[in-house]
Amino acid sequence: MTEEPCYDCLVIGGGPAGLTAAIYLTRFHLSLKVVDAGNSRASWIPCTHNHAGYPEGISGKELVARMKEQAQKYGASIVSGRVTRIERIDGGFRAEWGEGSVIARTVLLATGVTNRKPPMDEELHDEALQRGLIRYCPICDGYEVTDKKIGVIGSGTHGVAEAVFLRGFTEDVTLIAPDMAHCLSEEDQARLTEYGIAAVDGPCQAVAAHDDCIVVDTAQGHHTFDSVYPALGSDTHVELALQLGAALTDGVLVVDSHQRTSVTGLYAAGDVVLGLDQISHAMGEGGVAATTIRNDMAKVRPIKRETLKTS
Repeated sequence: MTEEPCYDCLVIGGGPAGLTAAIYLTRFHLSLKVVDAGNSRASWIPCTHNHAGYPEGISGKELVARMKEQAQKYGASIVSGRVTRIERIDGGFRAEWGEGSVIARTVLLATGVTNRKPPMDEELHDEALQRGLIRYCPICDGYEVTDKKIGVIGSGTHGVAEAVFLRGFTEDVTLIAPDMAHCLSEEDQARLTEYGIAAVDGPCQAVAAHDDCIVVDTAQGHHTFDSVYPALGSDTHVELALQLGAALTDGVLVVDSHQRTSVTGLYAAGDVVLGLDQISHAMGEGGVAATTIRNDMAKVRPIKRETLKTS
């Protein structure tokens, strides 16, 4: 039986947080394995203009590809797969995915989240996303919908907050209930009135993309927009953290200021922890986590680079 390799760190997730950490860790001369399920939310972005250093913008796929190439340049081992099981063992952790397993002294979870999609065909959704007809991040791309006609699919305080945020970019914002009629508090209703945001009752039955617009079918008829923002929440990928008994709050991982979770040797960064869901923020957390991992390991055993001497 082949003995499983043992690494200094296993990074689970190949998005901006995980790959930033991988770049740092390999440049610390630590051994590293990255297991990436290939569904980073960053890869959905057709073109981001918020990322510093790219004045003409860059697609999420290209950014992730460049980061992966950079990590591999310094020796990171990156494989495709979805880790389904992880457990504590003496001296570290053992993780398994479809075609492999690995032992690591430390683990960084950078598993991210998945946005909940509106009711429409999957292929059409992806096409509409690439064309800017569906958008998920008003912080990232609100500028691109300046003075356009915008629909927000959502309700309650969360939906109202997103509609109000977008009101800073355009005066034509409509909030559409995803299920039945809106059930809004007096305070939320007052905010919609204050900002001049129209409210349309659901259910939102279908969304269809056309050449230059997107149509939402509701109980109150068809509504046409330049772009639609689904404010339907997201699902945080914390299954592996739960297997290890890590503490959660509001469905996300609890970490300290250095990205340590409640489980010794387990770290987390990016959208899987509480904070601003932005590429730049995830990258910052990845850098903090990697540096903490290096320094925590050094407390247990000195990290010394031995230079090969020749006569």
